Amino acid sequence: MSELAYSLHLGSDKNRKNISKQNGKKNISGTTSLPNNAIQNIRQLSKVDRHNYRKYDNNQELIEIVRGTSFQLKDVKELYLNEFEESRLEYNSKQSRPSRMINNYFENVSNNEKKDLACEIILELGDKEYWDTKDKDFKKKMSEVYKKQVDDLEMLVPNFKVASAIIHYDKTSPHLHIVGVPIKYKNKNGMEKQVGKSDVFTKESLIRLQDKMRTLCIQEFNQVYSLDSTLKSKQKGRNRDIHVSDMDNYIELKKQIEKNNKALKEANKKSLELKQDSKDIKDKIDKLKVSKLNKDNYILSKDDKVDKRIFINKVNDTSKEYDKIQTLSNTLVNANEQLKDKNNKIKTLTENNDALNLRVKTLNDTIKEKDNEISFLKSKINDLKNTIEYWKDKFEKLISFLHDKLHSWYDKDDKYIDVVNDMYDDNVLDDDDIEELDLSKEKDDYER
Repeated sequence: MSELAYSLHLGSDKNRKNISKQNGKKNISGTTSLPNNAIQNIRQLSKVDRHNYRKYDNNQELIEIVRGTSFQLKDVKELYLNEFEESRLEYNSKQSRPSRMINNYFENVSNNEKKDLACEIILELGDKEYWDTKDKDFKKKMSEVYKKQVDDLEMLVPNFKVASAIIHYDKTSPHLHIVGVPIKYKNKNGMEKQVGKSDVFTKESLIRLQDKMRTLCIQEFNQVYSLDSTLKSKQKGRNRDIHVSDMDNYIELKKQIEKNNKALKEANKKSLELKQDSKDIKDKIDKLKVSKLNKDNYILSKDDKVDKRIFINKVNDTSKEYDKIQTLSNTLVNANEQLKDKNNKIKTLTENNDALNLRVKTLNDTIKEKDNEISFLKSKINDLKNTIEYWKDKFEKLISFLHDKLHSWYDKDDKYIDVVNDMYDDNVLDDDDIEELDLSKEKDDYER
């Protein structure tokens, strides 16, 4: 079972510093290519386009376009037109001075140093060590995972509109570049709808977003690859791991650990005693007298013989304690392996469950939002029906009025016929209406 790292980086402004420029010079693509790279204007967007689409070496087979076309600049421009044009026209209609009008919002933001023209998000699952062992076909299957990640991002951050998404297979691991525009609605100053990076992405919202995206990503990865991989822990305070005390065999493992520690303590005690006894035995051996009958033999006193026997017994006892510890250690290793395996399985199940719960919650929120929209539209439809009925009644009364006037024997000299003709000429009345009035343009004045 593999543990995979997950990263989600959003471009920021700090890459405008000299270090970014220096890194850019060293890069074959001519771009900074750092995970915190910002897109503040058209020039920077063009550089991102050049890097993401490998236009510096035309090595197109190493990328896959998930969203958008092969012209990122064009994609972002079209997104601006679709999202902001109506708001721009509405804003301009309220301006009395031409100087305050916005002719092109895309260029307007590009020339504004306080705003980012677009944002780039880089997603990556797994590190170089993991992907170095995988072949090309295995890597290519990440396309399914990353396509779902784009959908997940749009689901979780509806105010972030994706213009393009490209997978790179040419570096250490398959990773995804997403370029889009964060939007702030209901602005009191300027256009009602504007670019709003700082409003859509905050430090807190990015942490929450990463937590959700990584949970969904590992679930999608396991589903696509038919694996049971888990995620590596995040930094302290940002991960949600299952504690060992939650495991069923924790109590048993704890007992084994306590037993092992007790045996180890006892063995250490005997080891110290043995060490001292060894020193004493050594000293006694050094002091042994040579036998007068045979110089190769030494004379061992009765007391020395007893001390030696005691020493041998202690050695045997210590050896037994060591064997006992060794057995407990093996048992403990097996228990730890079982615990780790169970922990990983629970972790996988928890991540999958979290992903499913997240999808259900998002769908429920979407359904609730759509229900509110439907209720609002129903109310509008009822209002429109009432309005239609009102004007339908008015029109029917008008037709009836004209009909009576035109067919009255007492109003031969009135001018209603002229009114009807004018209304016909102005497309207020059509041929069916004229027929209903029993008035045809082919009739002469006498017939009328």
